Amino acid sequence: MRILVVGGGYVGMYTALRLQRKLRQRLKSGEAEIVVVTPEPYMTYQPFLPEAAAGSISPRHVVVPLRRVLKACTIVIGEAERVDHAKRTATVTTLATGEDGTGALEIPYDELVLAPGSVSRTLPVPGLAEFGIGFKTVEEAIGLRNHVIEQMDIASATRDPAIRDAALTFVFVGGYAGVEALAELEDMARYTSRYYHNIKPSDLRWILVEATGRILPEVGEAMGRYAVRELRGRNIDVRLDTRLDSCEGRVAVLSDGSRFPTRTLVWTAGVKPAPILAATDLPLTERGRIRCTTTLSVDGAEHAWAAGDAAAVPDLTSSEPGTDTAPNAQHAVRQAKVLADNIVATLAGRPAEDYRHSYAGSVASLGLHKGVAHVYGRKLKGYPAWLMHRVYHLSRVPTFNRKARVLAEWTLAGLFKREIVSLGSLEHPRAEFALAARGHAHPGPPGDTPPKDGRPPDTSG
Repeated sequence: MRILVVGGGYVGMYTALRLQRKLRQRLKSGEAEIVVVTPEPYMTYQPFLPEAAAGSISPRHVVVPLRRVLKACTIVIGEAERVDHAKRTATVTTLATGEDGTGALEIPYDELVLAPGSVSRTLPVPGLAEFGIGFKTVEEAIGLRNHVIEQMDIASATRDPAIRDAALTFVFVGGYAGVEALAELEDMARYTSRYYHNIKPSDLRWILVEATGRILPEVGEAMGRYAVRELRGRNIDVRLDTRLDSCEGRVAVLSDGSRFPTRTLVWTAGVKPAPILAATDLPLTERGRIRCTTTLSVDGAEHAWAAGDAAAVPDLTSSEPGTDTAPNAQHAVRQAKVLADNIVATLAGRPAEDYRHSYAGSVASLGLHKGVAHVYGRKLKGYPAWLMHRVYHLSRVPTFNRKARVLAEWTLAGLFKREIVSLGSLEHPRAEFALAARGHAHPGPPGDTPPKDGRPPDTSG
């Protein structure tokens, strides 16, 4: 019997981990096999991305290596291109697919767990594809940190006031992650400015663009209003009921008529289901999520299961009929436990249990020692909320190894100064050698756009 898990995020990793424990004897005897298909060999703990971007946590401690955690599972690094549940097969392309010429893998299975998560939801905003920066992966978080510091380097060195102003203008568009990322990076950049002889904190311009009339709805209306006051008190320009209309030519044009030349535009305005869902023969909702039952099985499809961002799971705790659980980490981790237990119960001929969890609330960081929280009806702000944010996520990050490493980094960060180094060259590690091998001179400073002759592209924004 083979259980195929598509996705190595929250649901994928936690489901496979629990199945690994519950089916230990079957796995040892060879009666069962768990195969995890994932594009990356690690699970990213996304709530730590803002702190990773700010330098409070090392990037390697934000991710959990799947091969180390899922020792009894077979890990396949690749993309699931298609799932034919009627035939119980999944078509997977791996890193070797284009190298060996043998084509995509056809992986048969007996039980399917679809947990591919979500991808950034973008809109047809002119210039967004060319100049926008995402904030959903650890690579994007670290790239954004390097980019912000590089812009400060450019602003410090340029003699052109227009370039300086654009380099020191940072625009973030929407989303819970956008608020946290902006707050952490503003904190980091304000601290970093003390090491520049010609950049003051007041020279930095931070703009948050939110299409609705409030931010952080997850923490409640009162805490959302407090967060706006807190951010504006730090000279962050919070634009509510405002949309990004265009960012062509590195100029952010807002729906209120404002125009901001900027070299940094971060897009965090929501997510959408992963594309693989549309390449299955399973039932989908109008929003493209898999239609599930209360037991996390796919509606009308035996031996298929789903949870997390990819699944539309009925919310049994909601007073409004037809409501689905929110696509967030709080539900994903709990759904993974129930999903794994239900698979084990089904294999043993026992009835599956319903997923039921009342939303406990949320916490959000607004930078070092600042935050908001609304948990189990209690409202916190400032240092207590920030401390709760850290304690909660430390308890949720997988494995004792990662907990210990994150706690150690937080402790050391409290004793020493922030790191303000930009390692943007990591994005193109062969650039220096390639230039030397071709006999070219050393490239110009960060931000210069090299000619289109195979040299590394511009990474400044």
